[in-house]
Amino acid sequence: MATEFGTSIVFYVNGERETLSDVDLDETLLEYLRGRGLTGTKLGCGEGGCGACTVMVSNYDVDRSQPVHYTVNACLCPLYVMDGKHVVTVEGLGTAETPHPVQQRIALLHGSQCGFCTPGFVMSLYTLLRNTPEPSEMEIEECFDGNLCRCTGYRPILDAAKTFSRQAWKQGAVVGADGLAQVSKSGKGCGKADCCQLGGGSESESTAESTLASGESLSADASDQSSKTVSDVGCCKGSTESKGSTGSKGCCKGTGAKSCAGSGPALEKAEAMAQFRAYDATQEPIFPPFLMRYARGTTVDGEPRRQALALVNGRSGAQCERFFRPLTLEQLLAIVGEHPQAKLVAGNSEVGVEARFKHSAFAVQVYVGDIPELRVVERQADGVSFGANITLAQFARELAQLSSELGTEKAQNLEACLEALRYFAGNQIRNVATVAGNIATASPISDLNPVLLASGAELTLAAAGGQRRTVKMADFFLGYRRTALQAGEVLERVFVPHSRAGEVVRAYKQAKRKDDDIAIVTCAMRVVVDPASGRVHDAAFAFGGMAPTTVLAAQVADAARDSGYAWDEPAARAAAVAACGAELRLGYAVPGGMAEYRAALACSFVARFWAESCAALGLARGADAAHAGEHSEARELSRGQQAYDAVAERVVVGKGVAHLSALRQATGEARYVDDMPAVGGELHMALVPSAHAHARITAIDASAALALAGVERVLTAADVPGENVWNIFRDEELLPTREVHYHGQPVALVVARTARLAQRAARLVRVAYDALPAVLTVRDAAARQAWFGEERVLRNGDVDAALAASDVVLAGESYCGAQEHFYLEPMCAVAVPRGEAGELDLYASTQNPTEAQMVCAEALGVAAARVVCHVKRMGGGFGGKESRSVLVSTFAALGAHHTRRAVRLVLDRDSDMRTSGQRHPFYAQWTVGATRDGRLRALRMRLFSNGGFSHDLSVGVLERAVSHVDNCYRFAATDIVGRVCRTNTQSNTAFRGFGGCQGMLMTESMLCELADRLELTVEHIRRINMYESADVTPFSQPLGADWNVPRMWDQLHASADFAARRRACDEYNARTRFRKRGLAMLPTKFGISFGVKHLNQGMALVHVYMDGSVLVAHGGTEMGQGLHTKMAQIAAETLQLPLSAIFISETATNTAANTSPTAASASSDLNGFAVHNACAALARRLQPYRDEHPDLPFAKVAKIAYLDRCQLTEAGHYATPDIGFDWQKNQGLLYFYFTQGVALAEVELDLLTGAHTTRRVDVLMDVGRSLNKAIDIGQIEGAFAQGQGWTTTEEYLYSPRDGRLLTQGPGNYKIPSALDIPRDFRVELLEPRGPSPLKTIFSSKGIGEPPLFLGSSVFFALRDAVMAARRQHGVTAPLHIECPATPESLRLACEDEIVELTRIPHEQRQGTPFAVRI
Repeated sequence: MATEFGTSIVFYVNGERETLSDVDLDETLLEYLRGRGLTGTKLGCGEGGCGACTVMVSNYDVDRSQPVHYTVNACLCPLYVMDGKHVVTVEGLGTAETPHPVQQRIALLHGSQCGFCTPGFVMSLYTLLRNTPEPSEMEIEECFDGNLCRCTGYRPILDAAKTFSRQAWKQGAVVGADGLAQVSKSGKGCGKADCCQLGGGSESESTAESTLASGESLSADASDQSSKTVSDVGCCKGSTESKGSTGSKGCCKGTGAKSCAGSGPALEKAEAMAQFRAYDATQEPIFPPFLMRYARGTTVDGEPRRQALALVNGRSGAQCERFFRPLTLEQLLAIVGEHPQAKLVAGNSEVGVEARFKHSAFAVQVYVGDIPELRVVERQADGVSFGANITLAQFARELAQLSSELGTEKAQNLEACLEALRYFAGNQIRNVATVAGNIATASPISDLNPVLLASGAELTLAAAGGQRRTVKMADFFLGYRRTALQAGEVLERVFVPHSRAGEVVRAYKQAKRKDDDIAIVTCAMRVVVDPASGRVHDAAFAFGGMAPTTVLAAQVADAARDSGYAWDEPAARAAAVAACGAELRLGYAVPGGMAEYRAALACSFVARFWAESCAALGLARGADAAHAGEHSEARELSRGQQAYDAVAERVVVGKGVAHLSALRQATGEARYVDDMPAVGGELHMALVPSAHAHARITAIDASAALALAGVERVLTAADVPGENVWNIFRDEELLPTREVHYHGQPVALVVARTARLAQRAARLVRVAYDALPAVLTVRDAAARQAWFGEERVLRNGDVDAALAASDVVLAGESYCGAQEHFYLEPMCAVAVPRGEAGELDLYASTQNPTEAQMVCAEALGVAAARVVCHVKRMGGGFGGKESRSVLVSTFAALGAHHTRRAVRLVLDRDSDMRTSGQRHPFYAQWTVGATRDGRLRALRMRLFSNGGFSHDLSVGVLERAVSHVDNCYRFAATDIVGRVCRTNTQSNTAFRGFGGCQGMLMTESMLCELADRLELTVEHIRRINMYESADVTPFSQPLGADWNVPRMWDQLHASADFAARRRACDEYNARTRFRKRGLAMLPTKFGISFGVKHLNQGMALVHVYMDGSVLVAHGGTEMGQGLHTKMAQIAAETLQLPLSAIFISETATNTAANTSPTAASASSDLNGFAVHNACAALARRLQPYRDEHPDLPFAKVAKIAYLDRCQLTEAGHYATPDIGFDWQKNQGLLYFYFTQGVALAEVELDLLTGAHTTRRVDVLMDVGRSLNKAIDIGQIEGAFAQGQGWTTTEEYLYSPRDGRLLTQGPGNYKIPSALDIPRDFRVELLEPRGPSPLKTIFSSKGIGEPPLFLGSSVFFALRDAVMAARRQHGVTAPLHIECPATPESLRLACEDEIVELTRIPHEQRQGTPFAVRI
């Protein structure tokens, strides 16, 4: 080839030039950045699905003469594509001392909890602002569609982000508690929506107001304030004097609920706003001038010049051996002609995932993203020709502009393409993925290919020598992942024809989650209707997800054309739907599963298209066509409201202080385990997973792995020098000796010089097995009585007699599925030997440093005193790092022990999900007796949990489930028996709620079916059976004076307008056919204490230094829940110091020994009292010095005390009093108190797809006298979102063939996104009345777990909507629906004619299903 190739790449990182001549072609941008010390960019999933690795990339657009900024997933982006680009990471924006406004606002407005996802959110918002300095609120919400957060519930992130919108409060503007933007010309205000400085009062100024959902921009006068500084914010102190004041002005609104003191959120928001750094888009760093010259080809002598690249990877075992980057189409065709098997790469979203997770090797790769000719858009007389390598983001922009200019008649194919892109992946993927890549990968579930197929698009294929040919889309797909592309050909152009008069084109998609998800079924439909006859004379119906390729449904098109009916006649609809049901019927065991649902979706989309096309053509004969407008999917903006009283009685405790690490998390300075710099000579570890769910190990051959240069050791059970068994019941091996018990179980450990080498070597370890029978599901295990020996029983009264006396007796069963923790930071640990006496430092992401220390010591055969476990922070935990994290830290320690070098083990997302366990699935068999008016008389329940292959914490989970079956209801007699089933899955473990949620869900599902039977509302049954304060629970615990649920129920029932909204839902459902709304109101009580008595203790160690600073160490770990912040507040309050004087560095077993795990929502109680006790002792000891020197600052007092030889260190301890329960006798105090709550959820369900929107949620929560109300609000919102996900989108599926987990990673497992949260989310804290009966620290309550169950109110509201749909179709039988209520289960539960059409008869359900819930 005549082309001159360069051999080095030049790019910038945060303004600094990088030149690399020896590029590792397998290295991603993320690996490079982190290796360079820029660890703010995180590895969360490795597949571009979570957004933790988001960075901004900029390149210079020569045609437009300006830089272009866009987000990318650094985990997928190959380093070699960075030539000529500028990479900006979170570190390039600001520091904790001088943060960028984006970083600061997210931090101050509580948008960062664990912080692991925060840099990704920061970079997504920052990039939006670089492109659109004053974005709309919708643009802000949608800029996060590729970012996931597991902690916050997203609301505070969105609130912070919207401060940059043109509608919302900016400099001198505030958002009131009602979600309205209040903008003052003066830039003043106390934060209250009716502050005198925001209209009326002393200044009598007018305000500009906009509802956050309105999308209207501010008036010119208001928007002119963008140049103001943010300094004059706070209460105006304008009219009245505070009570008890000595003459200072008070709040302008006086006292009470309308005053600053009566509105905690508004006042705290105003205080945060007072600290805001003004955002000025003109002050952003400029694009590097050198890169402008580089792109234009005008570099000067001595500077690198831009040219085509040809790089060679000299590293052994490389997946990519040669790389080319052409700059012209001619160069590309020449390269492909010489290397016909080369893999073309643009966005790398497909190739990167295959390389990482399937370990595919593509020896020659060609990057095609820098070829301008392949991005050109040409308008033609009969359509538009697009350069095939146009990115999906640019494609969407072009489509929007063309559609606007061409008009609907011509642009329907283009509009359908745009609709297909609306929910296509996330921004980071759309910014780099291309049209050509989407077509050429030939995915059968492509979003775009059905539109191109239905529209009659044509493809231009080019080859070297100027050869070109045109292929119709209908002829392009030859089989599964096979196309008409021949060797040496590339896809050059895509031609999309104009639509014409009488033509209607629509695109549809359904996925497990609306945004950033792969399709279950995707389709595009087109008809051309003769205006004279009303009949169809041309039609195309293209489907993805229904065959190995995207297909045209010929029979459906024939039915549309040849039915003999005008298109708007219902008979035409019936013919098309029937043809679809016949042509696209799927077998029971079809790959991908969901056979009935996929067929129902295809038919439902045909029905929907018929209605929409008739409406579009002005043909409205028939009832369904009249309801076409119901299919609109216009998304409302989200809004949040928080309500609680400001705290006046304390100085620090109770205040809504932002998370103390939030700014460091937002700037990327906060360090997590894998952010630690490498220790000299550090090694990496990888796991060798089992390939069977249950098998006998017959041999392990590591010779091939050990033959690789750089592999140090392969460790098996024989290499464990001490104890190879662990956990409470001592029934689990660290590494298996004879048998494996679940698919993915670690069989051996590989230690090597790099992580990539360790993983490669692990795949070379050969393990021979003899397969054994396996049991996966809890139902199968219960039927076989495959359970552990422990049984938990609560019996009260004569159940048989109570059932006999009941008016109605109903028997049934309930089930709830597993849930993945999906903490954004995967399991990880670094073990560092100290080099003498067996000492070892463990740096672990664990909630349980003491167990990590003890198990490690036992495995190594050393005393626990020689192992120190350090926990700085975790990127989320949720119970998943309470026990299962111990395996990871112990594995790293074993590697360090044998190599005498530091060893790092970081699980990838798939390995983490395969091995770490999850929320226990539960299955219940129940019989309930009740009176005709719904009063509960008797309950008999047999409760079974899926414990997995070992005990782990399953008995404790079962105990909490059994003791929460009653939820908030009085049963005259109970007989509750629980067992833990043994199965061949990973050992299930603690998860936020710890069994309590499952126990309550079993009962609430039962009550719904009872309500169906009695023809009563379930809310009526809940309220009339609700405990009163004099009642006693089935576990013999009196409720007493702290019982608030009835009061809360009635309060929320009134404040949330339940009765009026119930009527409104019923009226809506009566007039709609394809959409229904549902309501559900749900209470919860959650017991706070560890079930094991000795764990109910906490400890602390507090040092006062002679400069007056205070170091606090305590037994709890920080995982985002704000524990360290609350402990610092307690210390500051007790020592009467400012919060800034308190510092908490880490949790470590040499400063906090014999600690309880940070779990059970009890850590603030236990460690808080311990901190208080230590600080109180210090305060008493220092008080004489303070009294003697009342005018001296504390620093000088501390120095005087030190010089007087006063002890300035104190240990604190606390043990929960009176706790302890005997399960055999049903005696004792099981829980110290109950955290209580009530929620009301309203949803809207699309009956044709099963998709839903959560319209509004109201939560009222009793948290006692909160230690930090803002943090507690964040815990409520985050827990609710997690509970919503558990009961709706988060489905855990296994293969019944081999026991393999199918739903690995964010691509297959769907936690809620920012666009899934309630559109209107209102949270209120119950304000205590009078003296508190609580004996807790400052009368507070634990809050981490209790709100999670309230998220299931969305599940029950969806059930209510399904019931409305069933009544519409004449189905009156009680509804049995199981958790999670996925779109599949909701759609099939509607029981309409389409569901009946696509139902697979029982006799045809042959073969093994593709997937099962366990």
